[in-house]
Amino acid sequence: MKKTLSRRARVATGGAVLAAVAAGTFGTVVANASAPEAAQDSAVSAAPAAAAGKRDTTTSTHLTIDAATKAAQAALKAAEKEGQRVTVAVVDRNGNTILTLRGDGAGPQSYESAERKAYTAVSWNAPTSELEGRLENAPNLKDIPGTLFLGGGVPVTAGKAPIAGIGVAGAPSGTLDEKFAQAGAATLN
Repeated sequence: MKKTLSRRARVATGGAVLAAVAAGTFGTVVANASAPEAAQDSAVSAAPAAAAGKRDTTTSTHLTIDAATKAAQAALKAAEKEGQRVTVAVVDRNGNTILTLRGDGAGPQSYESAERKAYTAVSWNAPTSELEGRLENAPNLKDIPGTLFLGGGVPVTAGKAPIAGIGVAGAPSGTLDEKFAQAGAATLN
């Protein structure tokens, strides 16, 4: 025969179960929170820091935020002079976005497209209009994540090495986008 608990008994039982679960969880958190500290202390004392030699490191050149801003503003201004509503993106050598300027009235797709064009240009150290032609011989290039093989991206170099990319998107053609990106890059010379 099944025995039914009163409402008061059910509430008391449920409260006891919740308290036990909470106590077990809290105890686990406290135990885990102190464990990494102890392990870290022993790891620090056991392994001193290693010093890298000059042959083990490289130095790279990066575009400053001021230079990136100057280039992006020049590209945006060139587009505005021709009545085009575009977005301009500048990425560093590693493809990380330094800044993006979305012009008044630029389409929503232009933001991502500008970043991808800039990334593509710096990755291959070539204007994206030139890279479009490479798709004929290697169509799988377009499958590389984050790339966009449409005109509108130009690399920025220092000593022939790519240090940044400028991408423009939103004009009616990649030729115009690239013209504006080149106007931005020209301010850096």
